[in-house]
Amino acid sequence: MYYQSVSLTFFLRSPYSLSCFLAQLEILCKQLYETTDTTTRLQAEKALVEFTNSPDCLSKCQLLLESGSSSYSQLLAATCLSKLVSRTSNPLPLEQRIDIRNYVLNYLATRPKLAAFVTQALIQLYARITKLGWFDCQKEDYVFRNVIVDVTRFLQDSVEHCIIGVTILSQLTNEINQVSFSADSTHPLTKHRKIASSFRDSSLFDIFTLSCNLLKQASGKNLNLNDESQHGLLMQLLKLAHNCLNFDFIGTSTDESSDDLCTVQIPTSWRSAFLDSSTLQLFFDLYHSIPPSLSPLVLSCLVQIASVRRSLFNNAERAKFLSLLVDGVKRILENPQSLSDPNNYHEFCRLLARLKSNYQLGELVKVENYPEVIRLIANFTVTSLQHWEFAPNSVHYLLSLWQRLAASVPYVKATEPHMLETYTPEVTKAYITSRLESVHIILRDGLEDPLDDTGLVQQQLDQLSTIGRCEYEKTCALLVQLFDQSAQSYQELLQSTNSSTMDIAVQEGRLTWLVYIIGAVIGGRVSFASTDEQDAMDGELVCRVLQLMNLTDSRLAQAGNEKLELAMLSFFEQFRKIYIGDQVQKSSKLYRRLSEVLGLNDETMVLSVFIGKIITNLKYWGQCEPITSKTLHSVRKLVKLSAVQFMLNNHTSEHFSFLGVNNQANLSDMRCRTTFYTALGRLLMVDLGEDEDQFEQFMLPLTAAFEAIAQMFSTNTFNEQEAKRTLVGLVRDLRGIAFAFNAKTSFMMLFDWIYPSYMPILQRAIELWYHVPACTTPVLKLMAELVHNRSQRLQFDVSSPNGILLFRETSKMITTYGNRILTLGEVPKDQVYALKLKGISICFSMLKAVLSGNYVNFGVFRLYGDDALDNALQTFIKLLLSIPHSDLLDYPKLSQSYYSLLEVLTQDHMNFIASLEPHVVMYILSSISEGLTALDTMVCTGCCSSLDHIVTYLFKQLSRSTKKRAAPMAQESDRFLHIMQQHPEMIQQMLSTVLNIIIFEDCRNQWSMSRPLLGLILLNEKYFADLRNSIVNSQPPEKQQAMHLCFENLMEGIERNLLTKNRDRFTQNLSVFRREVNDSMKNSTYGVNSNDMMS
Repeated sequence: MYYQSVSLTFFLRSPYSLSCFLAQLEILCKQLYETTDTTTRLQAEKALVEFTNSPDCLSKCQLLLESGSSSYSQLLAATCLSKLVSRTSNPLPLEQRIDIRNYVLNYLATRPKLAAFVTQALIQLYARITKLGWFDCQKEDYVFRNVIVDVTRFLQDSVEHCIIGVTILSQLTNEINQVSFSADSTHPLTKHRKIASSFRDSSLFDIFTLSCNLLKQASGKNLNLNDESQHGLLMQLLKLAHNCLNFDFIGTSTDESSDDLCTVQIPTSWRSAFLDSSTLQLFFDLYHSIPPSLSPLVLSCLVQIASVRRSLFNNAERAKFLSLLVDGVKRILENPQSLSDPNNYHEFCRLLARLKSNYQLGELVKVENYPEVIRLIANFTVTSLQHWEFAPNSVHYLLSLWQRLAASVPYVKATEPHMLETYTPEVTKAYITSRLESVHIILRDGLEDPLDDTGLVQQQLDQLSTIGRCEYEKTCALLVQLFDQSAQSYQELLQSTNSSTMDIAVQEGRLTWLVYIIGAVIGGRVSFASTDEQDAMDGELVCRVLQLMNLTDSRLAQAGNEKLELAMLSFFEQFRKIYIGDQVQKSSKLYRRLSEVLGLNDETMVLSVFIGKIITNLKYWGQCEPITSKTLHSVRKLVKLSAVQFMLNNHTSEHFSFLGVNNQANLSDMRCRTTFYTALGRLLMVDLGEDEDQFEQFMLPLTAAFEAIAQMFSTNTFNEQEAKRTLVGLVRDLRGIAFAFNAKTSFMMLFDWIYPSYMPILQRAIELWYHVPACTTPVLKLMAELVHNRSQRLQFDVSSPNGILLFRETSKMITTYGNRILTLGEVPKDQVYALKLKGISICFSMLKAVLSGNYVNFGVFRLYGDDALDNALQTFIKLLLSIPHSDLLDYPKLSQSYYSLLEVLTQDHMNFIASLEPHVVMYILSSISEGLTALDTMVCTGCCSSLDHIVTYLFKQLSRSTKKRAAPMAQESDRFLHIMQQHPEMIQQMLSTVLNIIIFEDCRNQWSMSRPLLGLILLNEKYFADLRNSIVNSQPPEKQQAMHLCFENLMEGIERNLLTKNRDRFTQNLSVFRREVNDSMKNSTYGVNSNDMMS
């Protein structure tokens, strides 16, 4: 036995009952993990969930581990124990966790040949116990920190034991590097960073050094890597080294998508390992001596080592380190056999990219073997690009390297030649020709077309735009040559009567790539100082694309190519960025060339061509969403063009097919109509002014659509599908116009047009189709847009009742929709957002917009007995109570709309909140309490503001009640005070939460947090005193006086009121308090359990 005997108390049963119990569990485990019958598996899962939740689960788990005959039962026991040690409510006592830790180590030591997944689960259990207990002390000893001592005993035994020991360290490093606390943990990130920082400072370097030493021993022993156990040991050692190098040293928590931009922030205490050349040499030697199945892990380690922060070295040390790194890369390129493995190839491409992301070109050229290395890298890149079908996801890293190299050329100061003028054109040529040559093979063999992945294509083109601009004359000459060849072949094929569709498709594919690439290299002009000669070259390329456009547009009535059209739109966007705008010289040689070849003398004439293309696309590609949406991107300087005037006067389905009512189309496929009318609305506004006749003319097609729907609704029988499609299209169009009209004059025209004539039609649609989100969502969004006082556009005359009338319509719509949507009953979880919560979220946004619009005096409703306001607010409460608390934070749009509405209600309608039933008040307060810890800063800030309004209201009412000559308190205020007195724990909990966030969290909205905190303290002075004492007492004895002084300073000069001057003083005090507390706790070696002190 490796560890002391462990005694975990469990139930004593008769042998018979024990055997029955075990047999039953074995059967359930087998059913859970092996059966293909869904019903059986679900029943087994339910029974096992009951087992894991049983009070005697711990003892049963030990029984399973001791006496279970199958690996599945052992896995179940390990999994259950992990859940038990992870729970934050009713946690296991320290002694019991120590026992479990020792038991697991002893179990692994005495059973080294368990099933791999069981060993993994037990190691995961050990790592979880160790992480969660990192700061736990027993007799002034951190009992869970002796990890290397625990593992050393494994490393001194058989190969199987060594594998377990190394895996323990590897899994522990990985576990501590991840935020893996349970969902109900209050402050996971703060705890995680404390544990990770302590682990980094006390253990990580020792673990990394141990992994390197073991790797050196292994590499010097001539391991038999055909032996499964020896192969497994080396793999675990490499994983351990990689986990150490991949550790989040400074708590940046970067996501993997940014992996290749980051620097590895190695601590200064690790300098010795990286100044020692043997560390770097170890991994290069390992790469050449182990099989391809393991070498990707070696390269992953090298990627991290190559990314070590620059400031770890001085200049001479960095030059030496870089020289060793480049020599290692050169050696790999001279012996490239292992790079035929895709994983090796991918990691090596990442390593090459890190050469330039972490080092400057001026440093690279000074390396002794630079000329030979840059030649080898260029040859490797060219070969890689030519074999485009091999590991396509790795190309990004190679292009990234060359993009960074090319971008550095204008800034390099070293006298040594960089030789990029020789090799960059080769890379550019290889990329372009390989893409063109791939077209025929992809079409012939039916392979996946890279052009279908527009995101990947755009990423590569962004990189090529910089690479291609280096030695631009060569790039341009190549593009002109290849474009002329393909364009001529394409034209000949179109004119021939017996050309095959395959041949035409090949040339269209080649031209698609060329148009994309031409757009990219023109866009790359922004990265370099351009000359007149290069502008003239751009002109040559642009002429060819525009000539091709004329050819393809002339054929659209017969046939078109979607990918080629998307490439054209990409080209237009790049051209617009570079050559259209006030900053472009009108004498640019590009425009001279366009004038000579196409008769386009200036940017206005080019814009006319572009807008003509927009109209053509909308006419012929109306049913193609990608082309339509890209075409509808906002355009500038276009209003005076005749083509734009045509659009403003002819926006009907006759000219633009996507505006038609197509019975085959899905209702949700009309989203681009909003974008289209937003663009038209903006164009119309430029010259609209107060011209009502022009507005009426523009609205004629929409007027006709409203009249058609009104006619349908007036009959008992009508085509429901046609009515739905007409309505959805119409309200999407109107929302686009309403969004664009952000000036008072134009918006009032729209308001007078729609109200009161057409508002009943929208109300009728909500009544009829409340259960059809595809209909109600556009109608509700239109209403939310109409009531939104954007840019103060809703300003009615003093004699106008329109503000009140608009609110009545809003109230009616919210009430109609709300009351009907609540009749849906139980909705499946996967459909609840689409069918119910999305509409409710829009209603909340609508109500918030109208309540905060400042164009309605809400006091008149109660004064004159109008129930519109009361109906809207009561409907809000009904809708709110139908939503579980968890859903409020699970759906971001719902949480943002709810909390922003709640902020308005607590600010301006606190009397309404105070009048609510106790259970409703508690629901709202609970939602605020949960929102305070939300990850969304906007939600958290809104909760702080709402809480501040509530606390201020409470404080004022309490202050008023204590005055001798106070006016009688309103009934709702009296009731609200009574509720708060009945449930003081709610306010106290929020006080502890806010204080906890300010002290222990990365508080990004400190000002917002400070506003309610003063009121909370003044309302709970005794509780705050207890809380303060708890925090002070949790500190080390030598820190307690400093912490006590921090709290004293926090309240220094603070009076017992909530006047603005007093609040501002408190906010200033709080900033100083937080800084001083953080400084005090930084050097504390004690683990502060914030949950305990805040309980």
